[in-house]
Amino acid sequence: MLVVGFDTATPVVSVAVHDGERVVSEASAADGRRHGELLAPMIAQVLADAGASRADLTAVAVGVGPGPYTGLRVGVVTARVLGAVLGIGVHGVCSLDVIAAAAPRGREFLVATDARRKEVYWARYDAAGTRLEGPLVGSAGSIPGAGGLAVAGHGGQLYPESFGEVIGPAYPDARTLCALVAGRARLGDTVPMLPAEPLYLRRPDAREPGPPKRVTPP
Repeated sequence: MLVVGFDTATPVVSVAVHDGERVVSEASAADGRRHGELLAPMIAQVLADAGASRADLTAVAVGVGPGPYTGLRVGVVTARVLGAVLGIGVHGVCSLDVIAAAAPRGREFLVATDARRKEVYWARYDAAGTRLEGPLVGSAGSIPGAGGLAVAGHGGQLYPESFGEVIGPAYPDARTLCALVAGRARLGDTVPMLPAEPLYLRRPDAREPGPPKRVTPP
């Protein structure tokens, strides 16, 4: 088994390769405006560091958001293309679930990431890390009971007054993403696998313009 995984749902682009037992190479870069420039070279680099080529891959894992339209689309489209060209499976995972899988367990908690417009993408998890509610989008102050719950994800760092204890990680990590997909056979369906379809939750800011307004009397 050789799984390449990547997430572009946040300002951090994260890529890793997993051999079924452990992560053998990984890379990350924080630049929210250069997902399209960064991802392909980073995939090539982690494969080279692992001593592998694209032909050696047996599966692709991709974080499907929720996240901003442009960055998220880069990751999902790249995963689809790799899967189609290589004839291998593509496994989507909610990016909030990836953060939750790396967060401390033992109590109910939230994951919240930046949705811009003074809002967050969020989900609620039980003490074992199973998602109970979400993903949803809204202001941090509108999340029921948030003030009494610990929160992972960058949204907690942006709006600490709306949550309980702020915990890590802040962003989804391809190391965890790959482990979730590679370990699925051993661990069972603890985290749902999703189609390689982006979870936008709201319409993109850029939209096709409507018909031009009339500027002369009819």
